[in-house]
Parts: sequence; structure tokens; C-alpha cells
Amino acid sequence: MPRVLMLYTGGTIGMQPSPQGYIPCAGLAERLAAHLALGDPYRLPAFDVIEMQPLMDSAELMPVAWNRLVALLESHWPHYDAFVVLHGTDTMAYSAAALSFMLGALNKAVIFTGSQIPLGEPRSDALNNVVSALQLAAHPATPCEVSLAFHDRLLRGNRARKVRTQGLDAFDSPNFPWLAELGIGVSFPQPSALLSGLPNFAPIEVDDEAVAVLPLHPGMSLRRARALLADESLKGLVLYSYGVGNPLSFGGELLDDLKAANERGVALLNVTQCAQGEVVQGAYATGAALNQAGVIAGSDITLEAALAKLTVLLGRGLTGLALRDCLKSAVRGECRHTDQ
Repeated sequence: MPRVLMLYTGGTIGMQPSPQGYIPCAGLAERLAAHLALGDPYRLPAFDVIEMQPLMDSAELMPVAWNRLVALLESHWPHYDAFVVLHGTDTMAYSAAALSFMLGALNKAVIFTGSQIPLGEPRSDALNNVVSALQLAAHPATPCEVSLAFHDRLLRGNRARKVRTQGLDAFDSPNFPWLAELGIGVSFPQPSALLSGLPNFAPIEVDDEAVAVLPLHPGMSLRRARALLADESLKGLVLYSYGVGNPLSFGGELLDDLKAANERGVALLNVTQCAQGEVVQGAYATGAALNQAGVIAGSDITLEAALAKLTVLLGRGLTGLALRDCLKSAVRGECRHTDQ
């Protein structure tokens, strides 16, 4: 039977009530053991639990925590057959995407999960999600990649999004099929097309000033947009645009600033605000102008994956053409390009 390591980072799954609301609490391993103590009807693999310190609400999570997670995986990689990361739902899609880019090709599964309701609370989904993640971790058909298990479905980590605040089916991958579905049995609709290999455990250099998101909206301030683009600390920008990638032009002024930022070396990645579909720069004149400005069309990449990808690539020191080539291609199946 495979051995699985569970890394508990914090989040709703292990929280307990306090006068201030739910807060992260230690001792999840003991509470899980108590819930699973009545024999083992789930036929789970052997697993250990390590609690990261400090535990945190995932809304407080920053990229430095990605380095801590990768370092823990590196130290335990030879001793376990698969890994489950218990994570808060607010930023789980960001972390799953980031680790997919940081680790690269894998020879073992890394599965994120969490819950909408804490373990032990009425109607909690925590135990079902943990059991599903452990069963998938032990399943020989589970792909060796970073994935996300939630509400009886397994999603590619860098394709997942949190799509519901209240529903127990909180995560989906709107532009990519589920990797697996748990019903009466476990079905895998299609094999993973990602190459397997030994992971890269190198940390990224964390620079909280390097990456930003510019969301477009009616009535937005050109002055503020220009100030962001002119910031010398900016190295990568996600342009969160309308429809198939259309921007406001402000009579060409914003496009001029985007072009100037590109010429200064800022990587500009265009991502649609739509839940489904992809960026097609050139379908409209406003979008076509982005090509001349040096903006890279993000295809159907999610906002979470785009931000994580930029952060990781810049944190690994990529610049210039090497950075642009990676942003144009599917590094780990995160967008509609040939998987590598």
C-alpha cells in the first residue's frame, strides 16, 4: 500500500470557532485520526501528517509560503509515494498553480484539498475531501502532476478556480476537463498528457513588487493605470481585459504606456475576465493593437495561473525572450497550447 504525506498549511479544514470567528488551530492530525477511528471503511493508504508553522488563513498566504511548501516536499520526497496538501480555499488555486510551475515535471502526485466547512462542524465536507484526496493519492491512474481534489472531482492544479463562495462544489476548471471523477467508482476521462520526471525543488526569489494585475473596468482611471505601468519595480503585469482580450484604449494613451512598459522589459500577459473562453488578440481592432504594444495573449489561462506563472518565472530569473517564450507556451498544461 502506498505511503502518503499530508502537509497541513492551515485554512478552513482545520479551523475551530473563536469569539473572533474561525481561526487556524493545531492538532488536526489527532482530530483526523479520531474521525477515521471506526475501522477503515475507506481503505485508505498509510499516511502521516505534518503541520506547517505557523498555520495560516490562506487569505494571508504570500509567495514565500510556496518556497516553504516546496522545501518540505523536497525533504520528504524520497520517503513517500504521494503528497496531499491541506490548504485554505481562498488561495488554493494560486498555490496549486504556483507549485505546478515551481516543481515542473513530477514522478509522484501532489494533490491539494481543503474544505468549505471545518472538520467536525455540522455538514462539514472536510472528511469527504480528505478521504477522496488520500484515495486518489493511492490510485495508480492518478496523474503525476499538481492537482486539486474537491467535491468528488480532481482538477489540474493550474486550471482550477474557486467558483463558489457558499457551495460545497467550490472549485471547477472551466476551460479544461476534470482529471478524475469520484462516483460509485473512480473514473479518469483522459490520461494526463504532461511529461513526468524528477521535480525541481529550487526556491524562487520572492519580490512582492515585481508582479501586478491591472483589471479593466468602465470608469477606470488612466492616471492610476499609467502610474502602475511606469513603476520601475514592475517586472510583470497581468492585463485583466474584456471578452476576447479587448482593452480600453483611452485614445491610444494606455496602449502607448503598455508599449513603453514592454520596451522597458516588463512582461505583459493578457487574460480574459470571462470564466470560459480564451484571449484572441486581433478579433477586434482594440485587441489587435495590443500585438503592436508587445502584449502576450494568454489564451485561456486563468487569472490565478497567470499571476503564479509570472511570479515563478520572474522568481527563477527569466527575462527577455526566454520569459516571453515561456509565457506564450503551455509550460505545464495551463493553457490551450501543446502540453510539454
